[in-house]
Amino acid sequence: MSAVKLYPLKFDPIYQYRVWGGRRLGSLLSKPLPPKDPIGEAWILSDRDDHPSKVSEGPLKGKTITELLAAAPEQIYGREALAHFKRFPLLLKFLDAQKVLSVQVHPSEGKKKYIPPGESAKTEAWVVIKQGKEGRIYAGLKPGTTEHSLRQSLAMHTVADDLASFKPKIGDSVFIKAGTVHTLQDLVVFEIQQNSDVTYRLYDWDRIDEKTGKPRDLQVEEAIACIDFAQTSIGPVKPVVEKEGSVLREKVFDSDKFCLWRLTGKSVFTVGKAAAPRILVCIEGTGEVESEQEKYKLSKGEVMLLPAIAGVCNFLPQGEVTLLEIALPDR
Repeated sequence: MSAVKLYPLKFDPIYQYRVWGGRRLGSLLSKPLPPKDPIGEAWILSDRDDHPSKVSEGPLKGKTITELLAAAPEQIYGREALAHFKRFPLLLKFLDAQKVLSVQVHPSEGKKKYIPPGESAKTEAWVVIKQGKEGRIYAGLKPGTTEHSLRQSLAMHTVADDLASFKPKIGDSVFIKAGTVHTLQDLVVFEIQQNSDVTYRLYDWDRIDEKTGKPRDLQVEEAIACIDFAQTSIGPVKPVVEKEGSVLREKVFDSDKFCLWRLTGKSVFTVGKAAAPRILVCIEGTGEVESEQEKYKLSKGEVMLLPAIAGVCNFLPQGEVTLLEIALPDR
């Protein structure tokens, strides 16, 4: 495989059953949903041992991202980033929160006791794709909430009263720093996160999982230990406009965990960066990435990894298109 030259890579989504999920991802992604089950997540780029993404097209079809990173790490990461990552540092998903998720928290780097071996802290962010009538984002606690008052709310089953929330609109973007209490409901969102699967449930609305007939497990003590009580009333970020005209380029998230831009336009524009990997996610429209005189189609709901060797490429929209472009952390 190492003799096969890399190219812009697309991956099959990996669907995940969730008790709070729905069926709305079927209109966003081209791969049919599994029958009947509520699907809460589509993992669209995942370097996880249990669910590694597989290439969907071209000579490398069927190969996993894990296999590619082992065979051609410098071609994917570039020489500068090569030494920084033991595995791909981001996990990308679409979520269909038909019902409300559990109230949860993820550990920060400072909470090493609560990060299992092989995992990391988990900062994440959301971009709203669709909203329902009950659409709401809960991000952070209300000011003045303490551990004592939160424990009282847990005992009284009134945790919602302690959560700051707002009704988002399509395009709103929210940064969820590790340690922030959060949940969401009746929304379809794109999620970008550190490559970690560590979640501690604080409260699950007293519901029963229909598949098991039992409540889902809670990790109340671990969740409380990981909460940053200073993270209160988190609202949408204000994107920074970097370019206007034929293409609108906005920097949405700029952190040491990941950077994300939103590009909207119907004329040719550039994507990618010399000697560095970039990830493209199409959330509206269709177009083609042009790389070394070859064209690679990218449609709504699809993800494409531009390996470092691809460098800067032209994107050729077919009508108006909206892309998310993602950069890996510097380290």
